[in-house]
Formats: sequence, structure tokens, C-alpha cells
Amino acid sequence: MTRLALLVLLLAPLPAAAHGGATGYLTAEGAWSFPPGAMIPLYLAACLYLAGTWRLWRRAGHGRGVRHWHAACFWCGWTVLALCITSPLGLLSEQLFVAHMIEHELMVIAAAPLLVVSRPLGAFAWALPIAWRRGLGRIGRWRFLAASWRWLTSAGVATVLHAAALWAWHQPDLFAAALEREWVHWLQHASFLVTALLFWWSIIDGRARAYGPALFWLFVTILQSAFLGILLALSPRPWIPHQTNLLAGWGLTPLQDQQLAGFVMWVPGGMVYVGVALALAAAWIRHAGTEARRRQTYA
Repeated sequence: MTRLALLVLLLAPLPAAAHGGATGYLTAEGAWSFPPGAMIPLYLAACLYLAGTWRLWRRAGHGRGVRHWHAACFWCGWTVLALCITSPLGLLSEQLFVAHMIEHELMVIAAAPLLVVSRPLGAFAWALPIAWRRGLGRIGRWRFLAASWRWLTSAGVATVLHAAALWAWHQPDLFAAALEREWVHWLQHASFLVTALLFWWSIIDGRARAYGPALFWLFVTILQSAFLGILLALSPRPWIPHQTNLLAGWGLTPLQDQQLAGFVMWVPGGMVYVGVALALAAAWIRHAGTEARRRQTYA
């Protein structure tokens, strides 16, 4: 309740800024942006998934190969990612640290796990000509590539890479560089998204025997993410002094803006991780029960 009251108090000044940022950013020129460097891979992924799903369902039957809920997860994740890139949230993130945090949390704890759960690689493959699919299959069996993929998607490595990206980009100098240089900003987006995809792949797509390690590394991620959020929320001074130039129109001080950003990472972000951990623990218990009954049957 104390945290909720703090959030309400910090948001209270926003209506007083109706003449400034609070009303201007939605209608500002360039609020909705469609950078080719981001839109091309987004639309390429959408076209490949759509074509692959249609071709697979036409041959195997509707809902087979790609299940309906897998398709729903893909399009939900794709939509969240597209909105993060194109919507006014991107422009707003240049003014408010909390908007920047919301943007990246949506990528990391919404878009990335939804895309992983959807298992899109099969649909992507079916969109390609059969000769290309066979060629990619042969490339995928190269020992170096297969070993590299296994290493990158091992839970420990993926967790460390994701944590490193999270902490590195919240260092003042790197964060300021992302605000000042567009290519650094896109590098920041890419590192968050790619490491999040690797992390969620290692957690969600792990086999039954990896339930224990997956839960352990998920717990590590909960702790380190919450700790960073707490540091931001409870710090007595702003970490990122560069993101203060446009705050006057929002009725927030730099410290209040940072506290809100830390709260977003700490509480809503932490709740998503905890929810996944509980779901994974429940799946582990069900699997253990099924295995126990199977052993009793064949004993």
C-alpha cells in the first residue's frame, strides 16, 4: 500500500502539466515513427510467419503444426514489439525515464516471452521454398553453429548475458549515449530484445529435466532485476542527469521520474517473473506426478 500511495503521489502533478508534455507528445510531429531499419525486419517476420502458417495449415489442417494459441502469442508479441518501436512511447521515452523503462519492460517481459512461446521458427521455415529449407537444415547441423546455439541458450549463459545488458545500459554514460545518438539507442533496443529472447528461450523452451536449473536462473533474474529497480527507486539522487531537459512540462523532478522508473522495474516487472516462476514450478510438480504414476504402472 505504501508503494501504491507513492506512485499515486508521484503521478498527481501530471494533470497540472496539461499545457506541456502531457498533451503535446501524442500530436507532436514525428510522434509516430516508422524507421526503415526496424520496420523491414518487423514486416519480414510478419510476412514469413503468415505465409508459413498458411502453407502449413493448408497441407496439415487448420491448427496443426502451428497451434491456434501459438499463432495468437506470435501476433500479440509482434504487436507489442511494433508498438514499442513505432508508437509515441518512443518519443515520450526521450523525455521521461519512466517511459523509457516502460518501453524496455514491454520488450523484455511481454514481447520476448510471447514470441518465444509461439515457437515461430517452424512457421518461418515453411514460408521458404523447400530447397531453401533443406539448405538451412544442413547449415543448422554444422557443429560450430549447433554448439554455439546450445551455449547461448543454456540457462546460465542466457541469464548472465541478459543481466549484463540490463545493468550496462543503466550506467549513466551508456544511457546518455543512447539518448544522444540514434544508432546507440537502436543498439540498446537490440541488446535488450536479443538477450531477452535468449533468456526466455532457455527458460520456457527447456526440457522437463531442466525445470530445476530454469527455476534457479529465473530466481536469479528476479533478484537482480528487483535489486536494480530498488536502487533506482530509493536512490537519493538522479542517476541519469542527461534525461532532465524536458521534464518541466510533466511536473516531475528528475528524482521523481527515476523513482517511477525504478518502481516499474521493481514491482510490475517482478510480478511477471514471479508469475512465470510459479507456472514453471506447477509444471514441474505435474511432470513429477506423471512420471511417478508411470513408474508405478510399469513396476
